Amino acid sequence: MLLAETQSLCPVCLRLVDAGYHLEGDTVILRKTCPEHGTFQVPAWKQREGMPSFKIWRQGSRIPAYPAHPATRVARGCPFDCGLCPEHVQHTCTGLIEVTMRCSLGCPVCYARAGSTAEDPSLEVIEAQLDALSRASGPCNVQLSGGEPTERDDLPDIIRMARERAFALVQVNSNGLRLGREKGYAERLREAGLDSVYLQFDGVSDDVFRTLRGRDCLTLKQAAIDACGRAGLGVVLVCTLVRGVNDRQVGDLLRFALSQGSHVRGLHFQPVSSFGRFPWDMDEAPRITLPELMADLERQSGGMVKAEHFHAPSCEHPLCSFSAVYGRNGDGALAAPLGAACCSGGTSLAGETPRVVDNAEGSRASRAFTAAHWKAPQHENSALSDAFSRFIAHSGADRRFTLSAMAFQDALSLDVERVRGCCIHVVTPDGRLIPFCLHNLTSFNNVPLYRSAPKAGNPS
Repeated sequence: MLLAETQSLCPVCLRLVDAGYHLEGDTVILRKTCPEHGTFQVPAWKQREGMPSFKIWRQGSRIPAYPAHPATRVARGCPFDCGLCPEHVQHTCTGLIEVTMRCSLGCPVCYARAGSTAEDPSLEVIEAQLDALSRASGPCNVQLSGGEPTERDDLPDIIRMARERAFALVQVNSNGLRLGREKGYAERLREAGLDSVYLQFDGVSDDVFRTLRGRDCLTLKQAAIDACGRAGLGVVLVCTLVRGVNDRQVGDLLRFALSQGSHVRGLHFQPVSSFGRFPWDMDEAPRITLPELMADLERQSGGMVKAEHFHAPSCEHPLCSFSAVYGRNGDGALAAPLGAACCSGGTSLAGETPRVVDNAEGSRASRAFTAAHWKAPQHENSALSDAFSRFIAHSGADRRFTLSAMAFQDALSLDVERVRGCCIHVVTPDGRLIPFCLHNLTSFNNVPLYRSAPKAGNPS
């Protein structure tokens, strides 16, 4: 049964092709056919008892929020003209800047294929990227990424440059090794203006890290969490989720996160996608769909979280994510759910009446929520200047915990409708903004769509 139509890419030649979501038994399949390379399909939504249906989760409509200052013109059409082009329908919530491709790990799974010995971008280039992001997106959240940003000894200088531009949240995406190993390092980053660490944290046992990261590192990651707490940095634990590797630890990860103290602001899951570096064939990837993860969280948490707590996003496309925000009990457990979190606010399992979502308002609310909730409780942020942001920042964020997941797209699962609504954008060295999934997307033959690709055309 055909449920919805869209467009996608051939995973071999990356040409634009028609695609559709088809219900087969309990699974919604995204299927597409390339006239040269044949038919491809991938599970997009595996229904589980008590979990939201594909149809309910996608219901509602959206008011587009087009770029105020497009950086590229429409020539070939989405997804080939990113910059952002005039047809992108969502503003930037988080802008990523890759400050290095060096890394202290050689992970078998790495979306960025980190580990390059290429020269780092200069401070002048990074400053220009920050300026481009600020012009295009205003006081959005910024994440310094890579590679491993802490490989740069001048990372505090980069943090100060971001802070000077009044971004709502300044966050570093890190594996945590230097944070856990080097005494006083977390404090130096905090003094430079860092708000939050987006900490790679895939499991509660070293066998998981050996598989996904190539070595034991649980002890250093625990030390990183402790160091961030002492320094006054917020921490979000980020788990790359792989079927058969760590999907049986989602409940343990939740209990671990809650045991660490209020500076651990949330737990975020990223079901694995196949781009960059991965040790399997793309069409045989150990994928986990969002409703499967919801079911695992409910079952493995012993009912502490329930699928009915989760909301679809009001910022990015509904098929991209889910999240919830909870109160904290003093005993290290979750209190009652408080509603939607992070980029959420859309449909929940309860199946409310479909509503119209204003993308601009969803983006603004998402920025404010994330900036308030992902930094350490005692850290005030002067960049939150509007009334809504100030209300969020002073409404008990220290007593809350966010639980969320995002399903990134690869060459098999790409949906152009989802791409056009993306709010997480990578800032290129020449100042363009590329949706995260497109920036990292690679073909079956590891040919990139955007990394090292020619520039898109400039507006006339």
